[in-house]
Amino acid sequence: MNTVALPLLDDPAALWYLNRATGLVLLVLFSLALLLGQLATARTATGRVPRFVSLELHRNVTLVAVGLLVVHVSSAVIDNYVDISLLDAVVPGRSPYRPVWLALGTLALDVGIVVGLTTLVRHRLPYGTWRLTHYLAYLCWPLAVVHGLGTGTDTRRQWVLVVTFGCVAVVLFGLLVRLTAIPGLPGVARLALGAVVVAMPLLASLWLRTGPLQPDWSRRAGTPPPANAPAQPTSTQPTSSAPGQR
Repeated sequence: MNTVALPLLDDPAALWYLNRATGLVLLVLFSLALLLGQLATARTATGRVPRFVSLELHRNVTLVAVGLLVVHVSSAVIDNYVDISLLDAVVPGRSPYRPVWLALGTLALDVGIVVGLTTLVRHRLPYGTWRLTHYLAYLCWPLAVVHGLGTGTDTRRQWVLVVTFGCVAVVLFGLLVRLTAIPGLPGVARLALGAVVVAMPLLASLWLRTGPLQPDWSRRAGTPPPANAPAQPTSTQPTSSAPGQR
């Protein structure tokens, strides 16, 4: 009897592509969820889109993103091209693969878990405690952005940069809207915070030019030999790249 081959098992690069694709889609979903939360909190909903609709969209988009996050983490753990264990996914700094940049993603995951758990038990927490914890999402999101740019092997692709900076622009727009809606905030503080928000993408661009966009970034980021790398050939003849080489 003929068996149907599973692409994820036959193609050594399939899990890697799945991991990168889910990572980029996750960035889009979390950025959208954060924007919806910002607009709902700022009470900017119009008569056509009531505030409770924005909140419901915020929750639903977040739930979809959480499901995709499970796929993203699982694909990194299952993929044996590099040595990333399940413990590495939740404990920062354990994996030798691009340790700093992977650790940022791990921190983003841990912070996201805290935000998610406190949301599940929101009715048992004082509103001020829940709201303060929910603000950790503003820490989770930039950690995830820098993690994706620092550890991603396709960061130098133009369309990846367009999607990433599009997400950054969306979230920063939401932040500016949120700043304008904070009651009692002095004008000087409002301008100072707005300047910080605007400066963030400029600083990110400078870091990209000297970091992930450089040809030697893989070495500088701390990429070790893959866990299942074949032995180096003794022949001096040139060899072709292995499938899924990163």
